[in-house]
Amino acid sequence: MKVLVVGSGGREHALCWKLRQSPLLTKLWCAPGNAGIADSAECVAIGPEKVDDLLAFAKTHAVDLVVVGPEAPLVLGLADKCREAGIKVFGPSAAAAELEGSKGFMKDVAAKAGIPTAWYGRFTDMAKAKEFIRAKGAPIVVKTDGLAAGKGVVVAMNLDEALAAVDSMMGDKVFGDAGNELVIEEFLDGEECSFFALCDGKTALPLVAAQDHKRVGDGDTGPNTGGMGAYSPAPVVTEAVQAEIMERSILPLVATMAAMGKPYTGVLFAGIMVTGSGPKLLEYNVRFGDPECQVLMARLKSDLLPVLLAGAEGQLAGVSLDWSDDVALVVVMAARGYPGAYEKNTVIGGLDAAGQVEGVTVLHAGTALKDGKVVATGGRVLGITARGASVAEARERAYKAVDALDWKGGFCRRDIAWRALARG
Repeated sequence: MKVLVVGSGGREHALCWKLRQSPLLTKLWCAPGNAGIADSAECVAIGPEKVDDLLAFAKTHAVDLVVVGPEAPLVLGLADKCREAGIKVFGPSAAAAELEGSKGFMKDVAAKAGIPTAWYGRFTDMAKAKEFIRAKGAPIVVKTDGLAAGKGVVVAMNLDEALAAVDSMMGDKVFGDAGNELVIEEFLDGEECSFFALCDGKTALPLVAAQDHKRVGDGDTGPNTGGMGAYSPAPVVTEAVQAEIMERSILPLVATMAAMGKPYTGVLFAGIMVTGSGPKLLEYNVRFGDPECQVLMARLKSDLLPVLLAGAEGQLAGVSLDWSDDVALVVVMAARGYPGAYEKNTVIGGLDAAGQVEGVTVLHAGTALKDGKVVATGGRVLGITARGASVAEARERAYKAVDALDWKGGFCRRDIAWRALARG
């Protein structure tokens, strides 16, 4: 089979790395890819939002399956264009991708489906948004309605922070048009996890849970990021919790979207807060998480390609997956200054030494080849992914690989999986 993966991050490197292992694969492209992906796939210089160019490439090269990594091309309708052209695609339609494209739409659908989630309000007027905040009090959560690369969320612990978030998002437009509408919702207290299911419009196949680390600094301090590390399994998601998430947050969503004429096909990513009264939905995303995808692919023993194809063809019923009992953990190496302004084109050394650490795979995100050297081009740059028999072993291996790198322009959190280790 000839496969085109769309995207350029650590998630896409993980997908390409896993797809490369399939005996069914005859050709793998990635658009646009990165320096690390080039070892697994032929990189094509087409940006993920150039949906017409991606479609033309898929037609010209008789691609059998398109696998869409990031959310933006899905919101722009890449999956629709592929299906109209008779090309199989793993990813939701633009109508279904609105679950991530509009947080307000997502909350409305969750309410319609009776899914346990936080109370909320939707606002296009700054004064009314602030009035709602003052009436509800803090802590409270302020979100941009539109896409903001995982950063358009402020968990405000007091009123001043919440009101400042409204000014920043809606007044100063720090996230552009994504902040034209805000969703303001209840602060849920508990332990957060990332839960994934593959969907084919009518069937949902659960994957395994992971736990992400959103804040930039150790001890969960500093601003939110796209994710500074993750691990799987997530101890907070017991078999009973997983069953409840499937029963109350995944299956009702699939049924409701189908009833709305917007059947959901692709991977469904549910951000879940496990509270004292059970798991509650924070948000849906319409793609694999990054960096969660890295640890999921590290633990998946099954061939990924036929499973994604079954999802694209509506044939997931009866499919089962085989997972390693190992713990997988990823430490994200970011460019200094991230998530603010950061320096680009710094040279990264020691990649071979890092990759030779037992159980470690170095996955690239924001990298490129320049004059024969790997340079950093993004905010999140590498995903040092390790497997081990325990959380402690996987973490020790990951940080050993981190320490083998020669990159003065990078940094990472040093406390990934602290919650799991604290459980003993």
